[in-house]
Amino acid sequence: MINSILVVAAHPDDEALGCSGTLAKHIAEGDLVNIIFMTNGLSARTSIKEEEHEIRNEGMINAMKTLAVNHYQCFDFPDNAMDSIPLLTVVKEIEEVINNTQPNIIYTHFAHDLNIDHQITHQAVMTACRPIIGSSVEKILSFEVLSSTEWQSSSITQFRPQYIVNIDAYWLKKTQVLACYHQELRDFPHSRSLPCIEALAILRGASHGFKKAEAFQVERILQN
Repeated sequence: MINSILVVAAHPDDEALGCSGTLAKHIAEGDLVNIIFMTNGLSARTSIKEEEHEIRNEGMINAMKTLAVNHYQCFDFPDNAMDSIPLLTVVKEIEEVINNTQPNIIYTHFAHDLNIDHQITHQAVMTACRPIIGSSVEKILSFEVLSSTEWQSSSITQFRPQYIVNIDAYWLKKTQVLACYHQELRDFPHSRSLPCIEALAILRGASHGFKKAEAFQVERILQN
């Protein structure tokens, strides 16, 4: 069975951090992958030059080429300010993509990430994917994004993954995708550094008998 995959990410590079190894596995197995980004990830930053927008956009395009994703688009919601937009507006954009692509699996952000855009994206996905008769969506999985998921207050519900994907065979591909966003990576010991990203993959893998893995929190799994 060929799966139709939809990734709903707040910013370009979230997909690389959160699920690019899993996406590489899907693509290698013949599944169809569609990715949408809600914002360009830059507009909230001060003194952004046009060339920086071009670099970020080029990074996104190169990441999609590296993953061999042919279907993707970037919306223009305000970066780090998606809570300033009516939720219904965001939901409608996602609903249109779902109607057009009919995904059976959706990957998106964890509900309690520190980043507000991640939170709104998750809420909009869950709203757009209300479990009604005729919906194509059978599985919704939330991924973790270093420097957002683990930085949230300990008083807030924590990320508790139950769905583990072995990405050992796709780790090199994940590093190649991350390299497309090199300007967004930081030096160790920042959590968005390559050593930390690899350490998380090793932890998620070794905790379940794999060398490297990506971990997801299950939001929904339907079985006919």
